[in-house]
Amino acid sequence: MVTKLIVLFAYVSILFIIGYVASRRIKAMSDFYVGGKNIGYWAIAFSARATGESGWLLIGVTGMGALAGLSAYWIVVGEVLGVAISWFLMAPRFKYLTDRFDSITVPDYLDSRFRTNSHRLRVISAIVLAVFVTIFVSSQIDATGIAFESFLGMNYYQGALLGFVIVLAYIFIGGFVAVVWSDLFQGLLMFFGLLLLPIVVMVQWDGPLAISQQLGAIDPALINIWGIYDDPWMNTFAILGFAMIGLGFLGSPQVYVRFMAIKSQAEINQGRWVAIVFTLLTDAAAVTIGILARILFTEYGQDPESVFGVGAADVLQMMTEYALPFILVAIYVAIVLSAIMSTIDSLLVLASSAIVRDFYQKIFHPELQDRQLTQISRWVTVVMAVLALILAMTIALVSPERQIFWVIIFGWSGIAATFCPVIILSLFWRGFSETGAIAAMISGFLSVPLFKFYFQNHERWGDYFTQLDVLLPSFLIALFMGWVVSLLYPPTRASRDILDET
Repeated sequence: MVTKLIVLFAYVSILFIIGYVASRRIKAMSDFYVGGKNIGYWAIAFSARATGESGWLLIGVTGMGALAGLSAYWIVVGEVLGVAISWFLMAPRFKYLTDRFDSITVPDYLDSRFRTNSHRLRVISAIVLAVFVTIFVSSQIDATGIAFESFLGMNYYQGALLGFVIVLAYIFIGGFVAVVWSDLFQGLLMFFGLLLLPIVVMVQWDGPLAISQQLGAIDPALINIWGIYDDPWMNTFAILGFAMIGLGFLGSPQVYVRFMAIKSQAEINQGRWVAIVFTLLTDAAAVTIGILARILFTEYGQDPESVFGVGAADVLQMMTEYALPFILVAIYVAIVLSAIMSTIDSLLVLASSAIVRDFYQKIFHPELQDRQLTQISRWVTVVMAVLALILAMTIALVSPERQIFWVIIFGWSGIAATFCPVIILSLFWRGFSETGAIAAMISGFLSVPLFKFYFQNHERWGDYFTQLDVLLPSFLIALFMGWVVSLLYPPTRASRDILDET
């Protein structure tokens, strides 16, 4: 226990040093939100991936590997495709336009893209981000409490509160620069930590065939890449639910603000390979850890959640204690916190920018100076974090049987379904209009809770929609509404001409 606390203290100390050094670079609003648009590709690539993965990767995906077996590798397929499409097709054009418009937030970009002064897109963006970022951050704080409880034996609520205080402190000090630099450090921890563990365990076996045989002996369904259910339609929906998680990389603001912050389009060409390799190796390693845990700790006919906890959230902790020396187990405490906090910090800065710059300044107080806005942003960050903490504690009390994998995906889906269709259409379709963008954002925003709380509870089709989850149908509805409404209410000539110039 003492060793783990020493490692944790060292980890937190590094974060605070990063925050302090970063704070010395905060001279303007663009520094606080996008690092002055002067950050290198290594930092951006690791920051984008660490933010996109979060505690969901180390706690959620490892658990899903234990529960679903080989079919969980569809998560890897979807994530790699989403990241590749984002970096190869969308990021260069997005970077060009945001530099041309001098945008430092996604709503900045949307206003300039549609040549509008109505502020409707800014208001909708601020509302959506305030709601779903609070949900998303609360799920990460929840994961922090679970991690402290699992690895350190600490009380869940004390662990959640401690993680909350740590991440809030260095954001408050250093803003976006602290976020990106800390993400690079934390991303490296995640990368090497996830790759090390399955390698150490697998050397004890004779190879992949032996692993497959032992997994099939526990449950033959676990070695079926097409799913664990007897119903082929249920398997189809489950595969789509896993694979379509990658849609969230096609325009989610917490990822795309990093494309604004990178130094140049040339750096995107280098960073794309870092991001893709990171995604492929870490996601595959996380699923593999879960599969190996299922072989090591369960028997034929045994309920895995009775061994690994709800959602198999204890998989990583059990595997590290089984396979690694004690000092490395202590380091994994920091690795889990790295995954969680790299997402919390990014989301809080994102929400702060939406509320302070895109809503408060741009609509009501354009006369405010950068120094004033930076201070306001810090305090808004604190308020958002406190609301997320309260929500996390409430969810833990009300729903002790929650699965962290799907709780985090709900917040991720809300942001993605609202913004991704709009970003895609705005980059590639000159016929996309402001009215169409508003329709897409509202329909995506409303579809997520509709599918979660109505369709998934439908008496006949609920189980299928539960497997499919909310992102794919919400994404498609938003995309469709953006297309139809833009045909009915076409854009201005000036808005059309913007894409012709790229």
